[in-house]
Amino acid sequence: MLRPCWNSGDLRRIIAMLERGRILKIANVGDCGLRVIRQGKVVFSTSPQEHYFDCPHQLSSEVVGQTYLDAVMSTVEVMEQDTIVMGSDGLFDNVFDHEIVSAVTRYSDVSETAKALCDLANTHSMDPSFDSPYSVEARAKGFDIPLWKKILGMKLTGGKLDDITVIVGRVVRTQSAA
Repeated sequence: MLRPCWNSGDLRRIIAMLERGRILKIANVGDCGLRVIRQGKVVFSTSPQEHYFDCPHQLSSEVVGQTYLDAVMSTVEVMEQDTIVMGSDGLFDNVFDHEIVSAVTRYSDVSETAKALCDLANTHSMDPSFDSPYSVEARAKGFDIPLWKKILGMKLTGGKLDDITVIVGRVVRTQSAA
């Protein structure tokens, strides 16, 4: 059984379903994501779908957009006590995987974990000096600050303001009805 807990925004482009207690099926369009964490390590991660940097696929009924047929389908076998973290790009653009793992190992309650991750993403999103996953990727894709700022030792940093949605669940054994 998967017990989801915190939702502070919008997750319309990713769906996850636990089947037969061990098979997690995921359908994803765009830049929402999912991580499976087992014994302090990320053992599965979805990848964002983008047309180009910072232009994710979007679900749409229009001819120019993507539909459910464009979803990337993934299947992963999970184990009891695995933690599943689903989130919008507001989470994954502002929080590194090692920070997610740290929060998962720090809190035993999934609701507390989700709240802590939301708070961390929010804090990072508003910090212009934080070297966020978003700013790291932007530099890797060739976006940067003017040369005169580089000469002064500056670099492109900062979080990304966005909606933040986090759902955390833990795989637990279902209780049989007596």
